[in-house]
Amino acid sequence: MAQVYIGIGSNLQREYSLCRGISLLEQLFGPLKRSAIYQSEAVGFNGPDFYNLVAYFETSLSLVTLARVLRDIEYQCGRPRAAKKCSSRMLDIDLLLYDSMVCDAPCRLPRPEIAMNAFVLRPLAELAGERVHPLTFCPLIQMWRQLEPTAIPLTRIDDSFLNHTSNDYVHYACDYPLPDSGTY
Repeated sequence: MAQVYIGIGSNLQREYSLCRGISLLEQLFGPLKRSAIYQSEAVGFNGPDFYNLVAYFETSLSLVTLARVLRDIEYQCGRPRAAKKCSSRMLDIDLLLYDSMVCDAPCRLPRPEIAMNAFVLRPLAELAGERVHPLTFCPLIQMWRQLEPTAIPLTRIDDSFLNHTSNDYVHYACDYPLPDSGTY
């Protein structure tokens, strides 16, 4: 079974889109382990703020099949098939890590945004802080602590709207202290 970490985000109908996407993921992969949800501004284009989180599950699907399945879930949740890379979206699912695989196709792994975007690295480090990045060979929590302080700020949001997605849902709170304001 491959250990998989995915980034999940939405900036259109955020609460509905995340609930629907997570529900579809759980139908295929069972209860997910997930980070808290963080709000951040759109990167690379002007648009509404995103809600982002990271989820973990195990699968026997090959990387190629998993990439297709995740894209199909995005389509089921309203992503246009011809969506531009930097655009608003109902649901965006990015494969971040598939075991310790390093590759360029069918997607680039590990996902480069891990090392540069707080909205990816913070929730990933929350779930898998001791996991070593397959290219930097640094634990993810160390990469988080070293991220530039000028990184796009994050605000942890109330994620109680997700409670109805699964009775078995597991939320792993971050073991690393949060600033009093909830903003990073």
